[in-house]
Amino acid sequence: MMKSRPTRPRPVPAAAAGAAAALLAAAGLLTATPAQADPRPCPGAGAGDPARCAQVIGIKAGSSLVMRTEPRYGAAQVARFGNGQWMELDCWTTGDPDADGHGYRYWMQVSTGSRSGFVNDWYLDSGGPGTWKSQIPRCA
Repeated sequence: MMKSRPTRPRPVPAAAAGAAAALLAAAGLLTATPAQADPRPCPGAGAGDPARCAQVIGIKAGSSLVMRTEPRYGAAQVARFGNGQWMELDCWTTGDPDADGHGYRYWMQVSTGSRSGFVNDWYLDSGGPGTWKSQIPRCA
């Protein structure tokens, strides 16, 4: 009777792993993680329009990002959004930490057509404070 021996995973060359990640990203199977990417011109913005936008990311299946009247989770709900939805970034402030326990306290005042309110920046692909502080003003 043959005995099976434990196998070890074969190492994947870095170039192959990088190529695979690039293909998955191009196919849309990999997405940015919270606080990655950059604020960018809003969809449909004309030349010279200074408005900056970001997309909702990092929302678990069956859940939604809640826009609130203030940068805290106890504030009244304005609207709910899913992954991929665009928001115009009006200004930033600090408030309650993100709901998933990362301790991230930056909130964006955002607008989406007729609605305006606050969302925790952890759930936007805005690039994080090191990126957007030079592009987005602090809320007054």
